[in-house]
Amino acid sequence: MGRPGTRGAMIQSVAVAIPAYDVGSSVADVVQRALNLVPNVLVVDDGSRDDTGIVASRAGAEVIAQQQNLGKGAALRLAFSVLFGRGFEAVVTVDADGQHLPEEIPKLIERWGQGGDLVLGARDHLYAEMSRVRRASNTLSSRAISFFAGVDLRDCQTGFRLYTRKLIETTGFPEPRFEAESAVIVRAARRGLPILTVPVRLGFADGLSTSHYRPVIDSLRIASAVARARYARP
Repeated sequence: MGRPGTRGAMIQSVAVAIPAYDVGSSVADVVQRALNLVPNVLVVDDGSRDDTGIVASRAGAEVIAQQQNLGKGAALRLAFSVLFGRGFEAVVTVDADGQHLPEEIPKLIERWGQGGDLVLGARDHLYAEMSRVRRASNTLSSRAISFFAGVDLRDCQTGFRLYTRKLIETTGFPEPRFEAESAVIVRAARRGLPILTVPVRLGFADGLSTSHYRPVIDSLRIASAVARARYARP
């Protein structure tokens, strides 16, 4: 199936997926603002220890609760399975901590209409506002992932993205944690699927204080996953 022709039809064919872990203080605002733009919002409560799922449901989202924390990749894989299984053509992924502005979702949808199977909400124009550690991490990892993928992408670590059904059906999304978002870029590029970027605004530039990212363990996971994606048979 091709991309819907009108903006209204495109919005109806898109759903929003929000992976959420211990974000009871912020998830309701993200859900409500996303619902102002896209009528279908799914929150995957990834084993939260607080009231994340209850708060998200009261805000109007559909909520699927996992009994234990399985990781961001596993949460998104579940969301893709549910939403693409219902016939949606694209899914926009939004973090629940408030860094990603739901008001920027139309930019990703518009870029999708220009031919992307993976659209990245890029933040490289905001790197100067990030801490030195965050800026260096994003720059170096994006260079490494771009090298393995064979494409020049300035911000590979953004989680604010649009995935098409075609992309997920072609590449899969097997990795359980943060490494999934890096590895899928490499697999998509190696299979010739178009990856587009669009600059986005952020609620706050440096997300270190709200991130569950573990610098050493997760960086090693990403490096391993990216290498496997590069050298696996297409």
